[in-house]
Amino acid sequence: MPRKIVPASADHPYHIVARARNREWFPIARSEVWSIMEDYLFFISHAYGIEILSFVLMDNHFHMIVRDPQQNLGEAMNYFMKETSRHMSTKAGIINQIYGSRYHKTLISNPLHYLHAYKYVYRNPVEAGLCSKVQDYPHSTLSISLGMHRLNFPIYPDNTLFESPDSILSWLNAAPDPRDKEIVQKALRKSEFKIPTIRKNQRPHRLTSLPY
Repeated sequence: MPRKIVPASADHPYHIVARARNREWFPIARSEVWSIMEDYLFFISHAYGIEILSFVLMDNHFHMIVRDPQQNLGEAMNYFMKETSRHMSTKAGIINQIYGSRYHKTLISNPLHYLHAYKYVYRNPVEAGLCSKVQDYPHSTLSISLGMHRLNFPIYPDNTLFESPDSILSWLNAAPDPRDKEIVQKALRKSEFKIPTIRKNQRPHRLTSLPY
């Protein structure tokens, strides 16, 4: 089936995810992947005007939330994917393509939906068992925003976090209901983030009015 067209927006953020080929781990250490990606996040933020709101690197994929005020996200991401793949391959001494497919993006046009995506992205390392607290994971813009690691690429001010850091961290570290997590996961697979109505009674799901 052809890809669904993702609505273009200069104002609303996008969630972006890309995975390694066959869901295998990246062929070099995560710290080395992070160093490569830092360089190209720096580049696309300056060369293409991409506003990086969140970025989390995992062992075989990455998540980011960005804004695209200059409307050239496609060009920026194609460059980012091509160059990070090339550098990882060179460092690993292989010729294979690193990524399994193109990146996937989802438009987030609702502030509450942004909170759902924000928590989902930053909880990824906890859910994978890589850390016990979201703020302890080093390959994440959350720890950078908190001043726990140096900043090598520009990130947009995290107004969500700094509205109330202690309460936001408590919320991020609170494990969601697995059923809610599944709904958010499915919403992030669509071209535009949407929470479906409850099939049984066709009423709005509670995630349409409350953070998950």
